[in-house]
Amino acid sequence: MQKAKIAGRTLAEWQAEQPLLQDVMATREVWWTNLAYASSVDGLPMKLGITDVEAADRRLRRFASYIAKVFPETQSTQGVIESPLQPVPRMQCELERLYHKKICGSLYAKYDSHLPIAGSIKARGGVYEVLKVAEELAMEHHLLKETDDYSVIDSEPFRRLYSGYSIAVGSTGNLGLSIGIISAKLGFKVTVHMSADAKEWKKSLLRAKGVCVVEHNADFSQAVAEGRAQAAKDARCHFIDDENSADLFLGYAVAALRLKQQLDEQQIVINEKRPLLVYLPCGVGGSPGGITFGLKLLFGDNVHCYFAEPTHAPAMLLGLMTGLHDEVSVQDFGVDNITAADGLAVGRPSGFVGKNVGSLICGVYTVEDDELYRMLALLAKTENVFLEPSALAGFTGPIRLPIAVEDAVHIAWATGGSMVPAEIMQSFYLQGTDLLQETP
Repeated sequence: MQKAKIAGRTLAEWQAEQPLLQDVMATREVWWTNLAYASSVDGLPMKLGITDVEAADRRLRRFASYIAKVFPETQSTQGVIESPLQPVPRMQCELERLYHKKICGSLYAKYDSHLPIAGSIKARGGVYEVLKVAEELAMEHHLLKETDDYSVIDSEPFRRLYSGYSIAVGSTGNLGLSIGIISAKLGFKVTVHMSADAKEWKKSLLRAKGVCVVEHNADFSQAVAEGRAQAAKDARCHFIDDENSADLFLGYAVAALRLKQQLDEQQIVINEKRPLLVYLPCGVGGSPGGITFGLKLLFGDNVHCYFAEPTHAPAMLLGLMTGLHDEVSVQDFGVDNITAADGLAVGRPSGFVGKNVGSLICGVYTVEDDELYRMLALLAKTENVFLEPSALAGFTGPIRLPIAVEDAVHIAWATGGSMVPAEIMQSFYLQGTDLLQETP
């Protein structure tokens, strides 16, 4: 139910200050440009207590021998969890044809949908935080040194140690998958609190891997709150807080280092004349926030990041637009938070991201569910890549961009989908194909 007043102000007062709110509340697609945008990260790493993204990358690389051993799908990358960056010229061509608009520059896809272990962007932050916990525990118990071959972690002494500890998380689905899969593999007891939006196949997959799944008939924020409260009762339980975790954020930020390497390998030079424009699907904001932070550290004024949200779950947009961050929910403005983009079905944004990284976000735009399905079918037809609906939110960004940026490098960050069961993916594809045929 809508509040009579929001932060002491009536709805009419908010709408007078922010006219775009009328379209947001009517769940129409909008593009919001952040007037507080400031590309500088000066002082921010120290403020966040995050001073060394390279150190996080080194931790992940220390675990590479273990990852390669227990997740054979990572052997081709020697245990490094990374996704491809690929040009999508056929998709670009079809987007231009469908919307009668030229995209200045080149369109690429960053396929976090195909990250090993969890098949989504959450394989970055989620896996990183669990590995950090595992490393610290092993070192405290004198089982591990940084100079060791970490493949030794796949052994009984380590499993015995980790079995005495628990990991807990609240999730709409994909973060739960990444936390559950890596935690269970290490030997932790793990509980995933799932919101009402979580898909049944994700719950089933976790249970098959020995994860305790607790279902909540409520949205993401309440699932997180419940998980946090239960974890607080157990001194041996580490709660991974998708709304406030600096470690999750840091794991996501490592993506920027990897992307820079891929751009270098493809001889793509980013500078003032050839800027980088990145379109990131956004739920609570942790993964796009961390990636934005990392990219700003590396590319400064030459990168511009846009967050993409469903029209029915514009949490970060409302948090930034009102300046209220996590003190406001989409329901406060009469928006229902019901969307096919389950990974983005978040009613209240991360205050940690909004307050600390908000000024680094160039803008936020919203996408209708039907448009996500159209993009899903279009990418499948043009590039033979199948994603889940939420992962397509970035692909309309270059078309919707209100200004022409000559010779830009556009990257749509594809956040998940490779683990979706085939029959469910086929239904997504057919739905998208039907919608494409209806498009004038």
